[in-house]
Amino acid sequence: MEDLDRSSLFYEKTLGSLMGGLIGDAMGTPTEAMHYTDIEKKHGWIDDFDCDGTDDTVMKILVAEALIRTNGEATYDDWAKVWIDHWDDFFGTKISKFFPSVLHTAAKLRWARNPRMAALGNMASSSSAMCISPVGIVNACNPSQAAAQAYNLASLIHTHDVSFCQDGTAAMAAAVAEAYNPDASVQSIVDCAREAVVPLSGSEMLDLINEVIDLALTSKSYKGFRAAVYEREKRFFRVPFCDARETVPIALALFMLAEGNLEDVVTFGANFGRDTDTIATMGGAIAGAFKGVASIRTDWVQKARKLSDVDQDDLAVRLIRTAKTKFENQKCARKLFEKLV
Repeated sequence: MEDLDRSSLFYEKTLGSLMGGLIGDAMGTPTEAMHYTDIEKKHGWIDDFDCDGTDDTVMKILVAEALIRTNGEATYDDWAKVWIDHWDDFFGTKISKFFPSVLHTAAKLRWARNPRMAALGNMASSSSAMCISPVGIVNACNPSQAAAQAYNLASLIHTHDVSFCQDGTAAMAAAVAEAYNPDASVQSIVDCAREAVVPLSGSEMLDLINEVIDLALTSKSYKGFRAAVYEREKRFFRVPFCDARETVPIALALFMLAEGNLEDVVTFGANFGRDTDTIATMGGAIAGAFKGVASIRTDWVQKARKLSDVDQDDLAVRLIRTAKTKFENQKCARKLFEKLV
């Protein structure tokens, strides 16, 4: 395939989303599961990173691989095949970083090999929402299509009684897809995230997103918002703390409070407390797609390149090629449809 223009807006946004997500994951790593007051006592204010992140980033690479293998058309079956092929990524050096739902799903896939049944009995988590940004990338500027594919992929881990995790995953994918729109705004991105959630079945997630964003708007400042959420912990916090009903609304609210600025959203996430790495990686992926890699501090980009086991620039190229192929295939289908009407 032809060489890609690395000065294009598409490349800038794609590398920005990948780098933003990785940096957010890494920055939130040392504060995961902490209360924000304990973060302040131990770290003061987290504003840098020194690792390549957690399972959030590993899972994102597996989503990207499934999309690349299938020209962007991956289903939960395709994602399951990637899990099986990359077994060592689950039970390797980062095994302690994976949430039980992911480990249980991986084990069920390896031994039973029935993706449709793998999610049954799994706990609620953010395991699909935290890594879904590549779906937004290959469905750039098409948030509804990104949401539909995200619902399908998330069903590998979450279904039935924890299907609200699918709602959160769809919201995240749609937000990234809308962030590619050259005319996108912080408001349009948040609105697309909300619109991605099916209104009846997903009412619980949608209500929480609306309430947390309203709280952010009335709080006006980051620290005021953070304190207000903790004051209402019975409403907004969940056990376990990595529940998508907690992390997705907070990530969207922080993105809004940061006005789409990546440095602010990842530091906000890392210092918020609770599931810091997941909140920061989701916010970072959206902000990176919105503002592009040029908006990220040069020293952070260089450090991320050095620390990451996966070449993020190469992954960006592969995802862009996947997105282009998907678009061309859809254009062919539209031409056939025009013959019918």
